[in-house]
Amino acid sequence: MTTSADSTDQTAPDASGATRLWVERTGTRRYTGRSSRGAEVLVGSEDVEGVFTPGELLKIALGACTGMSSDAPLSRRLGDDYDATVRVSGAADRDNEVYPRLDEVLELDLSALDADTAKRLLVVVERAVDAACTVGRTLKAGTEVGLSIESR
Repeated sequence: MTTSADSTDQTAPDASGATRLWVERTGTRRYTGRSSRGAEVLVGSEDVEGVFTPGELLKIALGACTGMSSDAPLSRRLGDDYDATVRVSGAADRDNEVYPRLDEVLELDLSALDADTAKRLLVVVERAVDAACTVGRTLKAGTEVGLSIESR
């Protein structure tokens, strides 16, 4: 099977300096997502073991973005070794093939903080996520997606 990696140096950033991303078919409804930084993720349908579905990756991207966007204010207040888990859920509307709603829960141990300090920290965290989470901002705003198909 010929892949796009055969015709272009996929390990180099693109012309703008951005990380290259691509997905290669590795079997029936099974793909491997790759980056020019050497990362890989296995993608497939729900009936394939050991893979994420595209929808699951969307949710993981949202949760990771929320976690990363909140990292600075939380580590300043809770220390660099604080524990956090972001849980993301949302059922697909299969009639329309969309996720009408995604819900996130950021789980933190704030027991060392008094109630007022915890409340202020959560306001700062929400502002940080609203300002810096590109994935969440994109989902809220909507985005145009362009698709071109090239024959090799």
